[in-house]
Amino acid sequence: MRAGSLDRTIEIQTFSTTGTTPAGTPIEAWSKFATLRAAIVQSTAAEYLRGYGEGASTVMIFRTWWKSGVTADHRVRFDGRNFNIREIKELGRQQGMELRCEEVRT
Repeated sequence: MRAGSLDRTIEIQTFSTTGTTPAGTPIEAWSKFATLRAAIVQSTAAEYLRGYGEGASTVMIFRTWWKSGVTADHRVRFDGRNFNIREIKELGRQQGMELRCEEVRT
């Protein structure tokens, strides 16, 4: 992996408790875990049938340097959009990784 090909910046986020309300209810939110340089390997938009009707899905594959601790429980924020991590593929011996992600639709 060449550093010059990592032309995008992504943010890895983790879901955590940031405090409590005065009533004692926990406040949960996404917070920054890491900021990494990345390359987009593949970007596809696919339409498919779901049980409740047709749907559209944007799948992105990001290639970046290895970051210890990244799991499928994290998400990627890129270009103002959020992507759930579906799979992490190790490249080499923890030299790099590919994050296979699906866009979060709200």
